[in-house]
Amino acid sequence: MGARARDVLRGKAPVEPDRGIDRLHDRVRPGGEPAAPHRIGGLGHLKRPVLILATVVAIAAVAVAAVLYTSRTPPANAPAQAASADTSALAALRSGDMQKLALSDKPVPLPTDSFTDEAGKSVSFENLKGKVLLVNFWATWCAPCRKEMPTLAALQTALGSDQFQVVTIATGRNSPDAVARFFDEIGVKNLPRYMDPQQQIARKAGILGLPVTLIVDRQGQEVGRLQGDADWSSDSAKAILSAVIGQPGG
Repeated sequence: MGARARDVLRGKAPVEPDRGIDRLHDRVRPGGEPAAPHRIGGLGHLKRPVLILATVVAIAAVAVAAVLYTSRTPPANAPAQAASADTSALAALRSGDMQKLALSDKPVPLPTDSFTDEAGKSVSFENLKGKVLLVNFWATWCAPCRKEMPTLAALQTALGSDQFQVVTIATGRNSPDAVARFFDEIGVKNLPRYMDPQQQIARKAGILGLPVTLIVDRQGQEVGRLQGDADWSSDSAKAILSAVIGQPGG
């Protein structure tokens, strides 16, 4: 999924050292003789040891507070570190056709425009949130799409559940009859058939050619993209999608 995040926020020191120094100023009496220091309740002789002890206790308290603050406060770059770790784990699962899969450290929100289902009803990705999606942009005239579609059907058979769904979106001028005939000819019956006749979704998602397949998390954000056809029934594809499904918030 694309370029990795480069900017990392530097954490601010939890404790700012106090460099101020309070100094006692001698008052000068009219006769030029400095005023004697005031003693409090007869504890004048203990004043210096008490001050030293108080200073030591204060320093120790600040040190303990700093340790507790640091241990309980996550670093400012924690989300970036987590995303980087997740991406690295997914990248290690790529082999074969999946080596073309581009992963992104920063999820990208999908377009909010609507597209249509088989019955002509308007839907959007907002309606599909809550499960991991594999969104395939294709067309009836696309030869690589014809080759790839059965592997998407096989992936749906293997992983399809209330946690995962393969979604197909016919892009451009594809009549409902042509779409139905396409699926009948290749014998695929288990995939939803959405259409984007004006290519609004495709354009806003940056789809420049077909087929293109997006991995989408439960929040409706793109976390991976593969351009061109691929074998989505492969062990590598299943491992990658299973890992995304298993990620917290994935």
